[in-house]
Amino acid sequence: MEEEIQFVLDSSRESMNKAITHLEKAFIKIRAGKANPSMLSSVMVDYYGSQTPLSQVSNINTPDARTISVQPWEKGLLGEIEKAILQANLGFNPMNNGDLIIINVPPLTEERRRDLVKQAKAEAEDAKIGVRNARQEANKEIKVLELPEDVAKDAEASVQELTNKYSKKIDELLTVKEAEIMKV
Repeated sequence: MEEEIQFVLDSSRESMNKAITHLEKAFIKIRAGKANPSMLSSVMVDYYGSQTPLSQVSNINTPDARTISVQPWEKGLLGEIEKAILQANLGFNPMNNGDLIIINVPPLTEERRRDLVKQAKAEAEDAKIGVRNARQEANKEIKVLELPEDVAKDAEASVQELTNKYSKKIDELLTVKEAEIMKV
């Protein structure tokens, strides 16, 4: 009986951790005004007929806080990379100088910052939904185990504690991201 409850708690914890991991990845993609190579993580380049992540065909660097440089391993890819960055619709205007592609990351306007905060809040809410779904799943599993009422209540209380802990962590991550976005 004890092992079954522990198993339910562990699987619930694992699901909640996945929600946090997903949120952290989503937050990386929300740019906060500073150039970051991960801003181009969604860019796919046509590399000899197959769609390949940009990071697998080039070096991506940030020489300063407002610039991203992309140096392809093959010069022939410059045009393809430039096209792929434009098609990714990230709001960047790549410049091709014959050796590498330079992207100037424009400073964020107040309106754009607010939009990014809304986007971050939506991602955080999605993560909380994931955590609540994990709680719901765990509570269903506890009911299926047909435990004595007091043991079932304790197990459900443990699941709720986990839920609260992960919801608090999501709120903390959101607060940090919001501050990062709004910092001029």
